[in-house]
Amino acid sequence: MLTLPAELSSLIVAFQPVFSKSVWKNAQDLLVGAILAPGKRTVTACLRMIGKSHDPHFQNYHRVLNRAQWSSLRASRILLHLLIATFVPAGELIFGLDDTIERRRGEKITAKGIYRDPVRSSHSHLVKASGLRWLSCMLLANVSWAGAIWGLPFLTVLCPSARYYETKKRRHQKLTERAWQTIVLLARWLPGRSLVFVTDSSFAVFRLLDKVRRLEDVSLITRLRIDAQLYDLVPQRKAKQPGRPRVKGARRLSPEQRLQDRKTRWKKLVLEHWYGHQSRAVEVYSEICLWGTSGKPYVPIRWVLVRDPNGEFEPQAFLSTCPGHTPEQILMWFVRRWRMEVTFEEARAHLGIETQRQWNDLAIGRSTPLLFGLFSLVTLKANTLARDAERLVRTAAWYTKQEPTFSDAIALVRRCLWSSYHFEMSKSKTDIVKIPHSLLERLTDAMCYAA
Repeated sequence: MLTLPAELSSLIVAFQPVFSKSVWKNAQDLLVGAILAPGKRTVTACLRMIGKSHDPHFQNYHRVLNRAQWSSLRASRILLHLLIATFVPAGELIFGLDDTIERRRGEKITAKGIYRDPVRSSHSHLVKASGLRWLSCMLLANVSWAGAIWGLPFLTVLCPSARYYETKKRRHQKLTERAWQTIVLLARWLPGRSLVFVTDSSFAVFRLLDKVRRLEDVSLITRLRIDAQLYDLVPQRKAKQPGRPRVKGARRLSPEQRLQDRKTRWKKLVLEHWYGHQSRAVEVYSEICLWGTSGKPYVPIRWVLVRDPNGEFEPQAFLSTCPGHTPEQILMWFVRRWRMEVTFEEARAHLGIETQRQWNDLAIGRSTPLLFGLFSLVTLKANTLARDAERLVRTAAWYTKQEPTFSDAIALVRRCLWSSYHFEMSKSKTDIVKIPHSLLERLTDAMCYAA
């Protein structure tokens, strides 16, 4: 039998109060199987990896996902606090919010819809995909042993299609409404901490920005339209001044007009951690003003216009709902957002996202968030093992790799799990290890059916 190492046992024991005693045992087995299994992350694949392929009560493991009563939201909160205690014990907490499509087909998957495929589409070519839309919230934190910012998922929310809500006779909740619920939830979970949410242009919505700015110690950074309508702040109202209070000041130049204006005073900045860990010299212009349009809230923002002196990328504009943020902070925090795309890709490559085969609504709502959470759990475990590891990066004569990635992290955790078996040394030849026959069969099966 596989005995969990002390490092992993001490980590996952924090989740024990979420489950009942019987469900907790099966949940641990599925967790280990999901880490060890290559390729598909079905329940049966996990059982094969832990030597339970002949267990006559295999249905009990399926019930962990499709029937057992436990709160995934409670598990998310526990995981978040573990991540914060390990990687960001003090200072601002930078969170990334982004959506991703899990490509799934089947008549029984009621929450699926038809969405724009962000990977295969371009500005001139639209590709649609059938599947489930997920909103993932990640802690964008510095992982010291990896020498980089990683996106660590802890809360993933299903955003069903509008057709799904028609069958349920409920109002369709838009992506921005789900994002607002997530932001409020984290503000309640983390009182006293400064929270910064980084998003793409899909979340640059007036009502969402207006709601976020009213929360204490919470701000949102996103892209700003290059042709945005900007206005002066509302001037102070004079005593006994007649008429309705003004909601905006005089019209200002848009970022596009500011870019063409020769009177614009540009400031040079050198950003140390640009995309790809390279420093980058840019020119910026920043203002504090109102952004809005008729019939919608006018939101006070700090916006930043960025251009490259070398002309290698197009000018872009960004905003923050906190006017106190500096242009350098806004740019450096926004640059972290690209690590979310890396996490989505590595989760698909190494954790089997989109290989699940559940058809039950409850199981679907649990399996994908669990696999994304497994990314963070593996990172936490690797963070402990990296202190004593002699070799973190897998290299070869034809491949030089400088910094570890998630593939190295999960390999480190798998080595620790496989070494939990009690191997015996040969008495005659100390460099030979005796492997139990059952373990040898499982390792051979894993290698032969890896695809």
